Amino acid sequence: QVRLVESGGGLVQAGGSLRLSCTASGRIISIDTMAWYRQAPGKQRELVASIGIRGSTIYADSVKDRFTISRVNDNTAAFLQMNSLKPEDTAVYYCKVVVYNGVVRSQYWGQGTQVTVSS
Repeated sequence: QVRLVESGGGLVQAGGSLRLSCTASGRIISIDTMAWYRQAPGKQRELVASIGIRGSTIYADSVKDRFTISRVNDNTAAFLQMNSLKPEDTAVYYCKVVVYNGVVRSQYWGQGTQVTVSS
């Protein structure tokens, strides 16, 4: 089993910054993709950013040039640096990883961390 621990959410004023962290532990041979999704009240969950095992990144258009996703060298943790935050960034942010345990690849979700941006 794989466990994900997220941290870094909170309340911030518009224009401020937050840094989210996601750490994976458990039966892991490698982590292929690490990603952040978000879900605002009444809306579907959407991809914010993802990073592949070799560092390739994908961003939602709404966060390009404001958010940066990164991962540590041992590939067990990912970070989302969020700058110039806007009220529309308010959502629960979820970490998702695709893990290879030596036999199969499986995806795991974190519990979510609340980000609230006040105007």
